[in-house]
Amino acid sequence: MKTTYGQFIKHLREARGLTQAEVAEELAMSRSSYVALEKGTKELTLAESVLLVEFFDISFDELLRRQVPDLMKYRQMLLCFMREAVASKSVVKKTKLAKLLYLADFAWFYKYQESMSGMTYRRYAYGPVSDTYLSLIEEMEVNGELNITQVLREDYHMYEITETRASQKIKLNLLSREEKALVKTIWKKWQTSDTNEIVRFTQNQLPFTLAEDNGRLSYRAILKEEVAHIY
Repeated sequence: MKTTYGQFIKHLREARGLTQAEVAEELAMSRSSYVALEKGTKELTLAESVLLVEFFDISFDELLRRQVPDLMKYRQMLLCFMREAVASKSVVKKTKLAKLLYLADFAWFYKYQESMSGMTYRRYAYGPVSDTYLSLIEEMEVNGELNITQVLREDYHMYEITETRASQKIKLNLLSREEKALVKTIWKKWQTSDTNEIVRFTQNQLPFTLAEDNGRLSYRAILKEEVAHIY
């Protein structure tokens, strides 16, 4: 999953639909110098790092990680948790699933210095959530891969998520055996806990407490946590 600065910068540029010349102009660099950064033939200076962080609206932590988000892998992580739920005859709640994905990514980073999917997470009132989570589950629902059901009772208001027959055919081939094992371990710990419990747990972790409201969570902050408080 590790990438070079160049690959990461190229990913950021292409995600915004920009040309190399346009970015070079915005950064007050020659096009040849910027192209060299993307090719990895030129080392980033501190000044260039500052410019890139400000221009692409990312953190130094993200730039240092040099990890391109892998949406397909993140999607398989989501399905992996849902299949663990089915195996234990449980139903996954939308908010709880977002926290489980966060725990998997940050626990993997704690062990290997890289997240499982490379996703960016932000601090919200209801706990950490990746930038793509809500749009992803909406897209999967539209594509017939998920059923999202609103459940309303006097003491209960939640959205429950289940797989469809279409998504059950999707292979989890981007996840290693070790990654699947971590998902299974995290699910076993939290399967009987309600959503409020897992939200409180994630809100008390350093990545969340050190972030500003709506700000990005630092993966490196998890390295300062006690082992027992990783997930």
